[in-house]
Amino acid sequence: MAGLVSEALERRLQTLEDRAEIAELIARYGPAADAGDADAVAALWAPEGTYQFDDTVLDADGIRALVTIPTHVEYMRRGCAHILSAPRIEIDGDTAVAVTHSIVMLREGERWVGERVSANRWELRRTAVGWRVQRRRNRLLDGDAAARELLAP
Repeated sequence: MAGLVSEALERRLQTLEDRAEIAELIARYGPAADAGDADAVAALWAPEGTYQFDDTVLDADGIRALVTIPTHVEYMRRGCAHILSAPRIEIDGDTAVAVTHSIVMLREGERWVGERVSANRWELRRTAVGWRVQRRRNRLLDGDAAARELLAP
């Protein structure tokens, strides 16, 4: 009986640790993007991982370069904040799916305005160095059903 309790507790503890690591990984995205830290952004993804926003799909090189594209550089010049909601996380062994909302806030004079409000679906996998993003899909919440589908369980 004691062995079964230990195994059950071990599984529960591992699940909690996995959830905490995944939530921390996702939480690192916004500050890294806002700081223009290409290495920190790229480190969140598995080497073969992708990031799709709207109809654009980025590979590892594109993810690393994301913070240097003119739109993002202008965001940083104006003042920006990439804010992600707490993730809903489903873990299945060495893979996981996390769902978040995100908003990019931009400074406009003395105010902050929401520039982009999106649905996000993060597909993650456990690697030798911890959880990493395999695929992130991000779509504007503009009434399109495709964005709402990303939020589905």
